[in-house]
Amino acid sequence: MKTVKVLGSGCANCRNTADLIQDVADELNIEIKLEKVQDMAQIMAYQVMSTPAVVIDEQVVHKGSVPKRDVVTSWFA
Repeated sequence: MKTVKVLGSGCANCRNTADLIQDVADELNIEIKLEKVQDMAQIMAYQVMSTPAVVIDEQVVHKGSVPKRDVVTSWFA
């Protein structure tokens, strides 16, 4: 099971990113643990300056925008 973290303030883009990731994981029948991280100190620990950002298994894979569906799908391929 992959651990996926969405880093951000809880804004609409952050919520949309989390929803998209969960939708893609469900479509692909992949079990993930999805966490939403809103604490700025934790976000800064990943050296992320723009959100939303996505961390998979402690690796930053995206930052600064809502990712495209095909990009999210590629993370689980």
